[in-house]
Amino acid sequence: MSTTAAAGVARAGRPREDVRRPRHGSPLGVLVLALVVAAAGLLSLVVGSRSIAPGTVLDVLLRPDGSEVSTIVHGLRVPRTVLGLAVGAALGVAGALMQGHTRNPLAEPGLLGVSSGAAFAVVLSIHVLGVSDTAGYAWFALVGAGLASVAVFAIGSTRRGPDPVSLVLAGAAITALLASLTQAVVLRDVDVLDSYRFWVVGSTAGRGTDVLRQVAPFLAAGLLLAATSAPGLNLLQLGDDVARSLGMHPARHKVLGVTAVMLLAGGATAACGPIAFLGLVVPHLARFLTGPDYRWVVPYAGLLGALLLVLTDTLGRVIARPGEVQVGIVMALVGGPIFVLLVRRTRMVRL
Repeated sequence: MSTTAAAGVARAGRPREDVRRPRHGSPLGVLVLALVVAAAGLLSLVVGSRSIAPGTVLDVLLRPDGSEVSTIVHGLRVPRTVLGLAVGAALGVAGALMQGHTRNPLAEPGLLGVSSGAAFAVVLSIHVLGVSDTAGYAWFALVGAGLASVAVFAIGSTRRGPDPVSLVLAGAAITALLASLTQAVVLRDVDVLDSYRFWVVGSTAGRGTDVLRQVAPFLAAGLLLAATSAPGLNLLQLGDDVARSLGMHPARHKVLGVTAVMLLAGGATAACGPIAFLGLVVPHLARFLTGPDYRWVVPYAGLLGALLLVLTDTLGRVIARPGEVQVGIVMALVGGPIFVLLVRRTRMVRL
């Protein structure tokens, strides 16, 4: 055998070095992400129109003394940070579930009509009842998001449960209808427009613990349902027939997952208003780190969602000092380029 042939045989016998090992999540990865999220939360307490030293923040957190710094930290920044973490985690998990159940990499929680239903309910509450505070908006937004989601769910379901294609079409139709009704009311009433535009931009500012307290039960129930339904998403990716042959009840599982999306996205939208791109981008980042296993995609998406929302909220306080830019605007500015990058790298968005 010639030297060239022998070298070819040797190369053929060796494994290719450029073959990528499959990615998968791990408890260590979850722990590292949780620590990063905690660090981002601390950064959110430090940074603002008035920066406070990290040591001082930790000191007043452990020993409130009634000083001005303690009032700022406990009265303003802690509620805002906790709300941002909760809403970010909810939108991240809701996005992962939505993309998993529809098997559509471009799906996001607003596809169920959540944002449009909440917006229409808020406009009606201002126009008809004269509601003017964020705590009042939260209840109406939550009801509107729930009713819109139920309508989409009812239209997009068959005897075999929610159909991915029908859900997308029903969501687009309901969203267009409610958006047109919202604009019709807003354009007729200047006062409604002035109040509505501060809610629809999406923000964690000015939301106290009362808002978080109102939506917390819905977010907790949604996260519990998400944890229950996440493992079965792996089987659903194989198709309903295969999942059924392996002992799963696909329709029941889809109902559970879509209900979780309704609770999480509805509660998050009610608390902070519509926040674009988060539920769309975060699941792709989670799959990039973990691979396609939804047992890991869902918890990673929750942590990444919390991290991204708190970081963008913190960034919004810095780029326009002494004022600030709402997190919904910053998220669109940051999430747009990230999503373009994800679309360009198609291997990252395949389910």
